[in-house]
Amino acid sequence: MKQFDAIVIGAGAAGLMCAWQAAARGFKVALLERSKRPGRKILMSGGGRCNFTNMDVQPSNYLCQNPHFVKSALKQYGQWDFIAKVIEHGIPYHEREHGQLFCDDSAKDINEMLLAECRNAGVELFTKCETTSVEYNDGLYTLQTNTGEFSATNLVVATGGLSIPSMGVGDFGYALATQFDLKLLPTSAGLVPFTFTDKLGEAFARLSGTAIDARIELGKTNFREALLFTHRGLSGPVCLQISNYWKSGDNISIDLLPDEDMAVSLIDLKSSKPKSLLRTLLSQLLPKALVSELETLWWPDNKDTPLSEFTNNALIEIGRQLNQWVVKPSGTEGYRTAEVTLGGLDTDCLSSKTMEVKTQAGLHFIGEAVDVTGHLGGFNFQWAWSSAYACAQHLNKT
Repeated sequence: MKQFDAIVIGAGAAGLMCAWQAAARGFKVALLERSKRPGRKILMSGGGRCNFTNMDVQPSNYLCQNPHFVKSALKQYGQWDFIAKVIEHGIPYHEREHGQLFCDDSAKDINEMLLAECRNAGVELFTKCETTSVEYNDGLYTLQTNTGEFSATNLVVATGGLSIPSMGVGDFGYALATQFDLKLLPTSAGLVPFTFTDKLGEAFARLSGTAIDARIELGKTNFREALLFTHRGLSGPVCLQISNYWKSGDNISIDLLPDEDMAVSLIDLKSSKPKSLLRTLLSQLLPKALVSELETLWWPDNKDTPLSEFTNNALIEIGRQLNQWVVKPSGTEGYRTAEVTLGGLDTDCLSSKTMEVKTQAGLHFIGEAVDVTGHLGGFNFQWAWSSAYACAQHLNKT
């Protein structure tokens, strides 16, 4: 049996961070990873450049049944702490819109930084190591794996969620929570594209690859970023953002021209350019292919009608649709393309300060396995860093 002070299951962002920080405190740490390569999600994130945090991280950037839960961990280790480490390692990075920070070169830089810190701190990394069972007796966790038996007084579950199953993720963390009688909240795909199966789906497929700046609203929540039409429906950052709030059957409202009150603008254009065609004027504001699809949907019998012959009410209605196009997705692309998993371990089971299970000494859950989901833009990585750090600082010493 291999004996340690702490065992971390999962060598993703949260697991690597926690193992490094715990070992830096003098703990003998084993980091168990079921795949052959640690940090796989880091490596593929941000188009291969890893959106590793955001310049403006706030608790309001996170969805959680308890909106106050994230505050302690974010306070203990914020974005500036991680940025300082990135700078210390000489990793070049840049800021994009909405405060998103990306590596200049490659996501490998972040992954190698974490691995180097783990090595320097003395973390023992075991790859191709799949945990098959966990037992707890007399303050000791004993793990059976395909590479042998491990034991420790601290067990950290950093197994992630269900998103992108092709990367080998699974539900082991959730099964472990169930084993210890912990409450799980329903899980679903988050930060995920929408699908459409009706005539809109056919129209969106024809527009595949077209992108515009748009605002999407669902209830009291709205985002403004790029919207991308795809062969299956709608994607792009703005759709991924709102998908975290969407439930099956919900309508979403799309503002195709968020800087314009189009009802007013069309009435004004009727006076100033009465002989112009509506598609001609709208094509100066939107891609021609999109205008063509909207023409077929909204004014098919007046394609060649000059603006002067439209009634004011008709123009007001078209303007309203341009600013408030209400559509109902048939679903999402699911975990296959989802960036995160919504739901998971109920945060009421955990100490927000230590990430330790309230009813089970030495058992901790961090990262995506917990019911905390960030907005798109580096917030989920920051939750991984923050929750892992908080956990590592409060592991129990024997």
